[in-house]
Amino acid sequence: MIPATRIRKGMILVYEGTPHRVLDFHHHTPGNLRAMVQTKLRNLKTRASIDVRFRASDEVSRASLEEHEMEYLYSDGHMHYFMNMENFEQVALDSEMLGAAVDYLIQNLRIKVEFFEGNPIGIELPPVVELKVVETEPELKGATISNVTKPAKLETGVVVQVPPFIKEGERIRVDPIDGRYVERAR
Repeated sequence: MIPATRIRKGMILVYEGTPHRVLDFHHHTPGNLRAMVQTKLRNLKTRASIDVRFRASDEVSRASLEEHEMEYLYSDGHMHYFMNMENFEQVALDSEMLGAAVDYLIQNLRIKVEFFEGNPIGIELPPVVELKVVETEPELKGATISNVTKPAKLETGVVVQVPPFIKEGERIRVDPIDGRYVERAR
């Protein structure tokens, strides 16, 4: 059990006996009233989203998850297939379950798949993913690191803002949590 004030985005909580992922949270103290935490939760079994308000003094149960290292194999449109690196079993997760993580999946990417009571419920991407730039504006001559950016389409189809010196064909490192450019790949 953890205090409601320690709830964070992406956590998996057990709410009313069912695992829920925290989509959003806001710690709120209205005037002279008691503090509360307003959350938006997604039921991982039914996929329904609900808004739940916890008092700051409430305690919530964090889900006990199993994590298995797996490798992303392929996608057939709506379903995405992963292989367990220990026993070579395959698991399929749908796009809705993966959410924005789909934009950062490339073949042979090693990730952690989260299981609750033996069923896969989501993935944990690495902190940085290396992707190829397939489309961007031409390189600006003499451009150095600055706060000016330009859009770049990556091999998975996701668009991120990159510095002006990045060219098509280059590999860059991207933070999949924030969807932002980190650095050029070496």
